Amino acid sequence: MSTVYLVVPCYNEEQVLPETGKRLIEKMEELVNLGLADEKSRILLVNDGSKDKTWDLITELHKQNKYVCGLKLSRNRGHQNAVLAGLMTARQYCDCAISLDADLQDDIDVINQFLEKFNEGCDIVYGVRNKRDTDTFFKRSTAQGFYKIMNALGVEVVYNHADYRLMSKRALDALSEYKEVNLFLRGIVPTIGYKTATVFYDRHERFAGESKYPLKKMLALAFDGITSFSVKPIRLISGLGVIIAILSVIGLLYALISKLVGMAVSGWTAIVASIWLLGGIQLLCLGVCGEYIGKIYSEVKARPKYFIDEFLQQ
Repeated sequence: MSTVYLVVPCYNEEQVLPETGKRLIEKMEELVNLGLADEKSRILLVNDGSKDKTWDLITELHKQNKYVCGLKLSRNRGHQNAVLAGLMTARQYCDCAISLDADLQDDIDVINQFLEKFNEGCDIVYGVRNKRDTDTFFKRSTAQGFYKIMNALGVEVVYNHADYRLMSKRALDALSEYKEVNLFLRGIVPTIGYKTATVFYDRHERFAGESKYPLKKMLALAFDGITSFSVKPIRLISGLGVIIAILSVIGLLYALISKLVGMAVSGWTAIVASIWLLGGIQLLCLGVCGEYIGKIYSEVKARPKYFIDEFLQQ
């Protein structure tokens, strides 16, 4: 039997944690009874600098049940860093770790299938949504558009997969070798290259509380993913510059010919419009270049991704 760790990042989850803890404990007991996990398996709840009673609830669950462990980060470091902190802690004790969100919208019943794939020799098992019927039209459209853009830019991501996945100890050891400060795990994990499998599931409605990924954070994560794994936006800017230069030469030739044949150049509207257009394009290009420079700045400083304040271990 394998030692399995369920890694659950938590940020202001006091409304869902009592029910989440109950369901995960029941699931862990089921896995142990079925022989899919051994008695040393644990549920690792990672408190990502919550401002509510999340850590108090984790502490209470830890006292009540032998399967529950708690990891408290020194401050809020963001979802991706919280997941990484949990995985890097779990890899010291487990044969495999499964990351999932605290709201349990991802179906925990398919964990059995994850472990079956792991026992068949897979190092990474991706949880992939069958459909996105529970999402709003806007969220569904933007999510699908994001995956298409990432693929078009040459970034290897698993379609309709978030952070619900199993990773073996070997895969976790490989993940620890990645030193990026700007984390985008959905893009990093597929580059590891070990044997993988996919498990499909239906996503549930959130049973309490609010999503911790509003539009602003979703857009920030998407942009992090694009700029961390692809230089194609920079190349597109170069291509755009060449096109504009060619069009400018054509415009200049047209103006010179018009002057020579005596045709008057009409009005100022076209001139003003072209100035505004070129100015907007230049600002956009500077913004994209600035994003990449900012990424380089963060990576060069190489500051720690997180600090562990407290670890409640059984």
